[in-house]
Parts: sequence; structure tokens; C-alpha cells
Amino acid sequence: MSGTVTPSKPDVIGQPGLREQLQAGGKPSFFGELVQETLALTRRLFIQLQRRPSTLVAGIIQPVLWLFLFGALFQNAPRGLFGTSQSYGQFLSAGIIVFTAFGGALNAGLPVMFDREFGFLNRLLVAPLASRFSIVLASVFFIVSQSLLQAAVIVVAAALLGAGLPNAAGLAAIALIVFLLALGVTALSLGLAFALPGHIELIAVIFVANLPLLFASTALAPLSFMPRWLQVVATLNPLSYAIEPIRYLYLHGDWALSSVVMQAPWGAVTFGEALLLLLGFAAVALFSIQPLLRRTLA
Repeated sequence: MSGTVTPSKPDVIGQPGLREQLQAGGKPSFFGELVQETLALTRRLFIQLQRRPSTLVAGIIQPVLWLFLFGALFQNAPRGLFGTSQSYGQFLSAGIIVFTAFGGALNAGLPVMFDREFGFLNRLLVAPLASRFSIVLASVFFIVSQSLLQAAVIVVAAALLGAGLPNAAGLAAIALIVFLLALGVTALSLGLAFALPGHIELIAVIFVANLPLLFASTALAPLSFMPRWLQVVATLNPLSYAIEPIRYLYLHGDWALSSVVMQAPWGAVTFGEALLLLLGFAAVALFSIQPLLRRTLA
């Protein structure tokens, strides 16, 4: 009696799409493999988040506390002190939404950096991936989805605190603004994760960049409150071009792309121009890290 064991055939019937591809005699397309790899790596990041939900919980509780405490701190401020906002809480809502998305996107490089240090990234680089850029795409999708979730919670919390609620088109515009900002900042953070030697240096950059960019924007005060030099700095800050359109949505239900949302030192900025500037910021950020990604992921 022979002791040879015949290996069983792999079960491909239950795997979606593979049976049709094998019957057709072809391999999965490059795009299909890229999507599959990106979804698998994105799922891994969500599993990590599920195992450590404290990061998401803290990322939601902190901005809500900011909104509540800062709104209460300035609740007795004279009306009109912060433009046409009915309260400082309403004025602050846009800044909290944007700064939360910015902070989460700025931390996007940390998981990649830890994967580098623990050796998991090297395993991915030697794996037969269709494209190693799926590693970057997974991080982008994860951070953007997390930023949108945090923004939704802040919008609801602001509405409960009396800041009001934009209409359906306004909410869609807020989602688009958060997406563009998170996309650009995530790209820069991932570039830093591949360029810096370790997580200590990346955390140092995050700490140094966080608060100065907050105070050098219109998140906490309007441009008219600032000295001339700080007005110039604030209008060079991409955060301001995300904050002011969202703030305009809270104050005006009849907004349009031609609506003026900010009076910069060099002229008026419309809603559409702010969106174009955010789109340009995201495009420049993605383009600027391409040589670094090619060198690292090649």
C-alpha cells in the first residue's frame, strides 16, 4: 500500500471572481489585483483600529471637548465680534472640523513608520504585489475614511451645541473639503515616513507642525483680528482655505462657487477658488512624494 498522499485541489469555487477568470483562461487584471491588494491592506489597518479603538475614541472626544470648552469660554463675547456668526461655537465649528482632519492626516505616516521599524514593510516589499503603491493607497483610504467619520461626529456635536447644520449640499461640500485636505496632508505625512530615519523624528515633526499651523490659520480668530504679517501667513496656510468655505456654509444656505468666503490681503477669495487651491495642494503633495516613493518602493 503506497503512503503517497495526493494533495487536494485548491477550492477556487468559493472565491468570488476566480472561477470565472479561470474558466476564461486568463489572469486577474492589473487593476483588479491592485484593488484587491489595496482592500486587503486597508482591512488590516481597520483591524488594527478595531483592536486599539482608543485612538479613534480620543480623536473624536478631543475635538468635541475643544468645541464645548472654547464655545463656553467665549459665549459672552459681544455679537459681531467674530463676523456674522451667531456664537463663537458656530464660528469655531469649521476650525475644529478642519484641524481634526489635519491632525489625523498628519499622523498617517506613523503606521507605515512602525511597519518599517518592525520589519513588516520589508515583507510587503518582497511579496509578489501587483503594485507596491497599494501600500500608499491603503493608508490614504484609511485616513480619509477616518477623517470623514470624525468630521461627521463633530458636525452632529456642533449642531447639538447650537451651531446649526448646513443643508445637504453643504454637507457634501464639507465632505469634499475634508477629503481634499486629508488627501494632501496624508501624502506629505507618508513622504515623511519614508524620508525620516525613525518614528521619534516623525513624532517631533508632527508636534512642531501641529500648533503653529493651527494658530497661523483662521481656525480660532478671523483675519481681521490678526496683525498684517500674520494675515499674510494665514492666507498662505492651506488650512484657512478649508476653514473659511466650511464656515461660510454654516452661515449661508444659498452659497455658490462664486461666493466670497475670505478677504485675503491681496483680494477676495471665492468658494470655487478655495476648492481649486485645496485641489492644487493635494496634487502638489502627491506629485512631490512620487520620486521618494519610487525610490523606496522600487
